[in-house]
Amino acid sequence: MHDPTEGEFLTGKLLIAMPGIGDDRFERAVVYLCRHDEEHAMGLAVNRPVDGLNIPDLLEKLGVDTHGATPTRLDAVLVGGPVERERGFVLHTDDYACEGATLPINHGLALTTSRDVLEALAQDGAPRKAFLALGYAGWGPGQLEREVRENVWLVAEPDEALIFDDDHEHKWSRALGVLGVNAGALSGSAGRA
Repeated sequence: MHDPTEGEFLTGKLLIAMPGIGDDRFERAVVYLCRHDEEHAMGLAVNRPVDGLNIPDLLEKLGVDTHGATPTRLDAVLVGGPVERERGFVLHTDDYACEGATLPINHGLALTTSRDVLEALAQDGAPRKAFLALGYAGWGPGQLEREVRENVWLVAEPDEALIFDDDHEHKWSRALGVLGVNAGALSGSAGRA
């Protein structure tokens, strides 16, 4: 188990919700942390597809011109978290950047919130891998550190294949597997939010 010490931040790590987290919005969630510092933490759930909404439909609703192309490598729109659910975030490989709108994270990943990235995705252009999430998960000062110490979240190194694949149903158990943890062996009373 990873225990963040004072001054150690978890930007670029995966958070894996423990069973019994006490918050349905995060039950079996896997969250990629885009930013973590002394003031706040911000991440995107990587395994929560929005029912009935896919990328081509969303691009059409937003009036993004696809020039007749259908982005084949993107399908589901994800629920990134409960905060600002109407706002879109694109987590992607760092082979794409939009000046002033892309936040480099680490491990070859970046976050962009501008319409430019949607237009690039519509053309099957860069970035090499990406997903679009509506909303984000956020924590105030010290909140995430406290939750990790209380075993609400397990912390793991990021895995690009896990983050970007479309097997959302099994990402939680696969993320636990990265840590060598069998999902069936975990107690439902381990953590709380």
